[in-house]
Amino acid sequence: MDAARVDAARVEAAQVAAARADADFREFVSSRGRALLRSAYLMTGNLADAEDLVQSALAKTYQAWDRIEDRRALDGYVRRAMVNTHISWWRRRRVDEYPTDDIPDQPADDTSHNSELHDTLQRAIDRLPQRMRAAVVLRYFEDMTEAEVADILGVSQGTVKSTVSRAVAKLRTDADLQAE
Repeated sequence: MDAARVDAARVEAAQVAAARADADFREFVSSRGRALLRSAYLMTGNLADAEDLVQSALAKTYQAWDRIEDRRALDGYVRRAMVNTHISWWRRRRVDEYPTDDIPDQPADDTSHNSELHDTLQRAIDRLPQRMRAAVVLRYFEDMTEAEVADILGVSQGTVKSTVSRAVAKLRTDADLQAE
């Protein structure tokens, strides 16, 4: 009987630990979900893709939740998962464009929620290549240091500096062309 009680105590302890881990994960998602979605939106430029990106990154994080010892590094872990997932998606992306004589109808933009400046900035950021966009979003919109961005993107600080510098120069050129 004593062995059965020990086994039952172990099972109960494991269930309590799992419930605590689930609660911790839910708390993390509820507290950081909006910021993660904002970052994902800035990386993808599309709300639906951003939601998918956050969901995929959080699924990967949940699978590794018990192995993450430093809870202060969770943001970095999830952001890195988002960047890696996003890079994997655009590497696998198929081009489904077919030439045609007919021009399809273009949907009208809903500008009721966005200011003209926001739209202009979003279009300029959307024109940046993926790596430049990720570096600019992490550096300026997420207010990360160059070292943090380098760590998340898996590149050197010098690469981050040059990538961000080229991206800002491209954004300035776009802004100058828009002003003319």
